[in-house]
Amino acid sequence: MNDMDISGRVALVTGASSGLGARFARVLAAAGARLALAARRTDRLEALAEELREDGAEAITLELDVASVPAITAAAAEVAARLGPIGILVNNAGISRQARVEDVTEADYDAVMATNLKGAFFMAQAAARQMIAHGIEGRIVNIASVAGLKPLGQLSTYSMSKAAMVQMTKSMAREWGRHGINTNAICPGYIATEISADFLESDGGRKLVASLPRKRMGEPRDLDGLLLLLCAGEAARFINGSIIAADDGFTAL
Repeated sequence: MNDMDISGRVALVTGASSGLGARFARVLAAAGARLALAARRTDRLEALAEELREDGAEAITLELDVASVPAITAAAAEVAARLGPIGILVNNAGISRQARVEDVTEADYDAVMATNLKGAFFMAQAAARQMIAHGIEGRIVNIASVAGLKPLGQLSTYSMSKAAMVQMTKSMAREWGRHGINTNAICPGYIATEISADFLESDGGRKLVASLPRKRMGEPRDLDGLLLLLCAGEAARFINGSIIAADDGFTAL
């Protein structure tokens, strides 16, 4: 038996329309998972789903704004109806708002917290309810950030939301472990994606890269192995409540 095998498992990836979410979906599909792809931008989701289907994977798409709890409830029910109960959740949806603390608006604060924290909490809750009801030894992977371990300049609300996600992960691990559900968090460092491309070309971006331990950005593929490990069955059976920085040593500075 392959300890890393996830063939046939139903996996839901939020924020799957681009960046890390799209990469996570491709990795899980290649490993044999049956994919539910969720995000607000359905045109990009459909393109990704078609790509995965052409490679032989099973994939469905869901329009989902995780800031809405009713939308989360409906999306989880749709996954169960179309694919079966959720066995793997990659809680990836997230946004940021850059501003000095004294300039943060209530609207920006609420938007970041609603997506990054409230949305992640209730998405995990909806998935765990299915896992518990069906006796599934599930895997929940919350995508936090090094910002949750080390505050970043002008990203106070983002850092706060990801720090709260770290404690959320530990709380879920303690409560759901008895059901065979493992909940862990990945804290990526600076990863080169389409969202960060313009920043990396700026003076500030080049200065940041020069300050990193090995003076390089990560690539989405650098998280592949860790994601697969945390989503696996037997290989991850004793990993629960772990907060893992994948940052090339950034938080060691």
